[in-house]
Amino acid sequence: MIKGKKILLLAPHPDDPEYSCGGSIAKWIKDNEIYYVAFSPCIESLPDTFSDDTLFKELKASAEVLGIPEPNISTFNFPVRRFNEHRQDILELLVSLRKSIAPDIVVMPNSSDIHQDHRVIYEEGLRAFKHSCLIGYELPWNNLEFKSNFHVRISEKDLSVKWEAISAYSSQGVRAYKSKEFFEGLARVRGLQVGAIYAEAFELIRWVL
Repeated sequence: MIKGKKILLLAPHPDDPEYSCGGSIAKWIKDNEIYYVAFSPCIESLPDTFSDDTLFKELKASAEVLGIPEPNISTFNFPVRRFNEHRQDILELLVSLRKSIAPDIVVMPNSSDIHQDHRVIYEEGLRAFKHSCLIGYELPWNNLEFKSNFHVRISEKDLSVKWEAISAYSSQGVRAYKSKEFFEGLARVRGLQVGAIYAEAFELIRWVL
């Protein structure tokens, strides 16, 4: 049981936490304080008809569904797919977040995620939060392999909230993985692994008791 903790979500791009662990967030928010940090508005990835701030607006709508207070959301303007050019700035930002939030648990990309921006957040996250509990979330389309050795059982209601939060990202309707059936199926697979109907899987990077 995770209770009475400060949980920091590191999102290279808005929607990464919702897609990966929205059900767990819906569960954790009841007993914990959650902070959400998104590093890029992903302007270059938006369809032409959308304004530059679209994803940040959708993030706020999604966070409201999940119950994350707006003061707990931070957004930054690093250019999508070019985080590596800003590695030191990102590390310093993460260190600043460590000092200001002092999270107990940091939820971040996993060690096998092949997206270039996700790699930077994972690697610099290790440096900044090496004394915290660290778990890596699952985005199957970014993984050739994934170590699922930490699971969170979620309810049907949690899964429903996850889909509602994902649905707030209307600009992402073109994504092949934006499918209710896909996320329900994945939750069933992860649930089967731990004797539950639904679950979400993570990579256990570090756990401190």
